[in-house]
Amino acid sequence: MRIIHVFVLLLLGVAACAATPIKGLLERIDKGASRKFIIEQTNAPTDFFELDQKDDKVVVRGNNYVCIATGLNWYLKYYAGIHLSWNSMQAELPEVLPAVKQKERHETTMKYRYNFNYCTFSYTMAFWDWERWEKEIDWMALHGINLPLSIVGADCVWYYVLDKLGYTPKEINEFIAGPGFQAWWLMNNLEGWGGPNPDSWYKKQMALQQRIVKRMREYGIEPVFPGYSGMVPHNAKEKLGLNVSDPGLWCGYHRPAFLQPTDSRFQEIASLYYKEMNKLFGKANYYSMDPFHEGGSVAGVDLDAAGKSIMQAMKKNNPKSVWVAQAWQDNPRPKMIENLKSGDFIVLDLFAESRPQWGNPESTWYRKNGFGQHDWIFCMLLNYGGNVGLHGKMEHIINEYYNAKESRFGKTMKGIGLTMEGSENNPIMFELMTELPWRSQRFDKDQWLKSYTKTRYGKSNSAVEKAWRLLSNSIYNCPPASTQQGTHESVFCARPSEHPYQVSSWSEMNDYYHPNDVIRAASLMVSVAHQFKGNTNFEYDLVDIVRQAIAERGRLIEKVVEAAYASGDKVLYKEASNRFLNLILLQDKLLATRPEFKVGTWINRARDLGNTLEEKALYEWNARVQITTWGNRTAADKGGLRDYAHREWSGLLKDFYYMRWKTWFDYQTKLLNGEKPKAIDFYAIEEAWTKQTNAYSNQPEGDCIQTVKQIFAELF
Repeated sequence: MRIIHVFVLLLLGVAACAATPIKGLLERIDKGASRKFIIEQTNAPTDFFELDQKDDKVVVRGNNYVCIATGLNWYLKYYAGIHLSWNSMQAELPEVLPAVKQKERHETTMKYRYNFNYCTFSYTMAFWDWERWEKEIDWMALHGINLPLSIVGADCVWYYVLDKLGYTPKEINEFIAGPGFQAWWLMNNLEGWGGPNPDSWYKKQMALQQRIVKRMREYGIEPVFPGYSGMVPHNAKEKLGLNVSDPGLWCGYHRPAFLQPTDSRFQEIASLYYKEMNKLFGKANYYSMDPFHEGGSVAGVDLDAAGKSIMQAMKKNNPKSVWVAQAWQDNPRPKMIENLKSGDFIVLDLFAESRPQWGNPESTWYRKNGFGQHDWIFCMLLNYGGNVGLHGKMEHIINEYYNAKESRFGKTMKGIGLTMEGSENNPIMFELMTELPWRSQRFDKDQWLKSYTKTRYGKSNSAVEKAWRLLSNSIYNCPPASTQQGTHESVFCARPSEHPYQVSSWSEMNDYYHPNDVIRAASLMVSVAHQFKGNTNFEYDLVDIVRQAIAERGRLIEKVVEAAYASGDKVLYKEASNRFLNLILLQDKLLATRPEFKVGTWINRARDLGNTLEEKALYEWNARVQITTWGNRTAADKGGLRDYAHREWSGLLKDFYYMRWKTWFDYQTKLLNGEKPKAIDFYAIEEAWTKQTNAYSNQPEGDCIQTVKQIFAELF
C-alpha cells in the first residue's frame, strides 16, 4: 500500500510539473523544448536563479516562476546563443543543449521589476489581441518582470460604475476615451476623445484582460491595476451634486473633474469602483494612481487629506495593497504623500536616466530628500510617443543604477522599471536594463556589448562588434545631463518649415553625436549582411540602423535645401528638394521589408478588432489620428500634440510625410518664382489622411538583405 501511495504522489508531482507555466513557455519557444530541461523551485529569502547540469539535461532552479524564467532566458542567451525579443519569440533549440559546466547563481535584492507606462498601452498596445499579449507576458517573465501595470479593461470597470451612478450609455461613452487614447483618459488628462466605443469593444477588452491577468498570476506576476483617486466626469457636480475641483486643461482638452476627498461620497464611489474591479478581475495587491498628472491644478485641494482618502479607500478594499505612483514633473506632490506610512507607497522614478527625482543633486527635477520614507524604483523611460529611432544612454544607465544603489537613498530603492511610452524598439536598452538587478557589481559596457551581439545574432563577428561599439559611443551615448525626450527624431517626419529641426513639440533634442558614426556603423553591418541572411534579429537591426543612416543623410540634404532657398538658387533648390523626396521614398522601400516598420501592421491590428465595417473604421481612425495629428485642430496645433507620436514607417512615409514635404517644396518654389501662394493649412491636409481607409499591407515586401544593399550602395 505504501509503495502505491508513493507512486501516486510521484504521478501527482509529475502532473503538477507538467502544468507549470514554465513548461508552457518552453513549448511556445520551441515545441518539445521542455523535455530538455529540469525545472526546480526552492524557497529562498531573496529572489534568485541558478543554472546547473544533471546528466544531459540543463537544470534551471529559482524561488518562483519568474526567477526560473529569468534563469532560462540567461541560459538561452549566454549558453545557447539564443536571443528572444519582440521581433522573434521563438527559436530552434539544439538537439543537445550546451552543458552548464559549472553551477551559476544570480541573486537580487531588487524586489520589484516593473514594466510599462500608461502611454505604452496606447502608443504600442492599443490594438493587441491575446496572441500578441501572450508573447509579451512570456517576454516579461523571461526578463524578470514581476510588477507590470495592467490597465486593459479599466474602461469596463468605469462603464459599470457610471451606470450604477445613473449615467446613460451615451453619457458614459462621452467620458470614456477611444482605443487609441485611453492612457490619457486614465491619467485624468481628457475625456471621450477617440470614442464613442461600441458595446463589442468592452466585451472584448473584458475577456482579454481576464486572460492577461490569469496568465500573469500563473507566473506569479503581480498586476498593477488602476485604482481610484477621485476622477469623475466633468459634469459630476451638476449630475450627482458632488463637490469637485476643476484641474483645468491639458493640451487643449478639458480634464475630468476631481472629487474632493472631503466630499461625503468619496469613499462610497471609491468602494463602488473597487467592487466592480474585483468582480471583473479580482483584487490586486498593487494599485496605480496619479491624481493631478502633468500639470493638473490642485487649487482648493487639501493634498494631505486627498492622499489619506485615496489610501483609505484602497486599504478598505485590500488591507495588504500598495499604492504605486509615477514621479513625473511635480507628481507625486510631497504634501500628498509625506504623511503616508512607509511600505504602503511605491514611487516610480519615471525618467531616472535623465531627470531623476530620487535625490541626485545634479538633476533638473531634484528632490533634496528624494521620496522620504517611501520605497522607490529606478526607471528608464527611453522612448516617447512610440517614435522610431536609435537612442539611449548605455554607459550612463549602468553607472547611474549603481550610483543610486550605493547612495544614501539606496536603502529605499527596491527595484528597476521599464517606463517607456512606446515599446518594440531599441531592444538593446531593454535587455541591458533588465539585466542590471542580476549583476551584483558594476561591469564594463564594451564587454557586455560583445556578449550581447554574439547572443543577439547567434555568433561573433568582428565587423558587427565594431559597428555596435560605434553606436554605443555615439547615438547610444546621449550625454548624462541631456533631458532629450527620446530618439533624435527623423527630419522626414517633421512638419515642414524654413528651419525644421525637432519633430514633436517637447523633444528637447540636441546634436550629441556625429552622424558619420551611424553611417559607418551601418556600412559595417551591410558589409557582413550576407553572413546573417535569414537571421531575423540581425535583419531587424540591419534595417533599423540603415534607416537611421538614411535619416542622418536626410538632415544633411535638408540643410542644402535651406541654403538654396536662402540664396535664391532655383536650380539647386529643385535638385536638393528632389533628392530629399527621393530619400523619403527609399526609406519607405527599405522599411517595407520588415513588418515591424510598416504602418499596415498598426492599422490592420486596429481593423482586425472590429466586428462591423463601422467598428473597423472607428478603430482605423483612432490608429491613424494617434500617429499624426493626435488630436483635433486645437489640441494638435495650439496644444502641441501633432506629430508627438510620429512613426518612421513604410506607408506613412510615402503617403503622409512625403505629401507634406512635396506641398512645402511646391510652395517655396512658387515663392522663389515671385508668386504669392496661399499659406499652407497643414492641419487640413494631415486630417484628410486620417479619414482615409485605403488598405496597407502588413506583409514584408522584397528581400531584406538585397534591398538594403541596393539602397545603401545608391546613397553611400
